[in-house]
Amino acid sequence: MEHRHVDTDVAAKTEAIVGRLKALEGPLLPILHDVQEEFGHVPQAALPVIAEGLNLSRAEVHGVVSFYHDYRDQPAGRHVIKLCRAEACQSMGGDDIAERLLELLGIDWHETSSDGAVTVEPVYCLGLCACAPAAMVDGDVIGRFDADAAASLAKAVRT
Repeated sequence: MEHRHVDTDVAAKTEAIVGRLKALEGPLLPILHDVQEEFGHVPQAALPVIAEGLNLSRAEVHGVVSFYHDYRDQPAGRHVIKLCRAEACQSMGGDDIAERLLELLGIDWHETSSDGAVTVEPVYCLGLCACAPAAMVDGDVIGRFDADAAASLAKAVRT
């Protein structure tokens, strides 16, 4: 029964967001942004509410959610680490550092650790190409993200 209450809560809050933003030009992305801000992800229960409010099919809304990697279908960890996967960062050893960090955390791309501490996501350019490889941790960018920084970060987010 609790699951139904959660869905009702999601639907009501989503309906309010849709009502507030549907008059915008191109309202779907701002609505999805606000839904994710509200819940920490875009719950499945929000999709039909958004679709109905914008006169779209549920498949259209799902397609947009799945196309944009910034939208999550599950809550993120308490810490979100974004690692740059663009060419400049790759050429400066970013792939090896990323693999090492994922190994230290025991998760893969787009996954959240079982304790809910951390989520790791790929991004394609943080604008720090001159300081490659780059990372973003909880919204703060880090240039010259090396193996030592990865090890320190892995330890810090798990404590």
